[in-house]
Amino acid sequence: MRGVIGKKLGMTQLFDQDGNFVPVTVVEVQKNHVLQVKVANGKDGYNAVKLASGDTSGKNLTRPEKGVFKAADVPPKRTVVEFRLSDAEIAQFKQGDVIDGSMLVEGALVDVKGVSKGKGFAGVLKRHGFKGAKEATHGTHEYRRHGGSIGMGTYPGRVFKNKRMPGHMGHENVTVRNLKVMGVYADENLVLISGSVPGPNGGIIRIYETKPKARKKIMPTAGKKK
Repeated sequence: MRGVIGKKLGMTQLFDQDGNFVPVTVVEVQKNHVLQVKVANGKDGYNAVKLASGDTSGKNLTRPEKGVFKAADVPPKRTVVEFRLSDAEIAQFKQGDVIDGSMLVEGALVDVKGVSKGKGFAGVLKRHGFKGAKEATHGTHEYRRHGGSIGMGTYPGRVFKNKRMPGHMGHENVTVRNLKVMGVYADENLVLISGSVPGPNGGIIRIYETKPKARKKIMPTAGKKK
């Protein structure tokens, strides 16, 4: 299985077999119901499985959404996520199956995706790490945390795109790669993942298996300086 839906509960710590201190994130992996199976040779045109997790009353669901849950004989769920699969993997699942945290193996590497914490409107020092102006020298007043000049008065006479300026900080899709699964407690629906994962406590995250990176070809140098 390529991925599973989880909920971040918080962080704690443990010691590995070598006695090293390891901070870990506690993730609750509730039952993931297979809501829909899409195949490449069907009307969808690609292989994917749609998982649903988290209890909800379903009062805010639309009629088409309620129809999908009814067809799968699954009660309404809060979170629905689609995972792409290969031809061999898609054949292992059918509508109505249930997946939990036991699919994760201790010691495996995973990628975790989630929405980072929102920081609101932030200035350039907090948002981009600017140094700021000198402390009250040469007649400078109330300018210590400003961004400084952002453009020019002559040609082209505008502010370039992607200029680092104050603005909304956080609340973005973030992926943290190559995190190690430190423990799996299937009876309690808990998984321990090394390090931190994006989002606040109680936030929904998606756990994917880490794909091996393709090796880059190193081109030989044309010559060496003497």
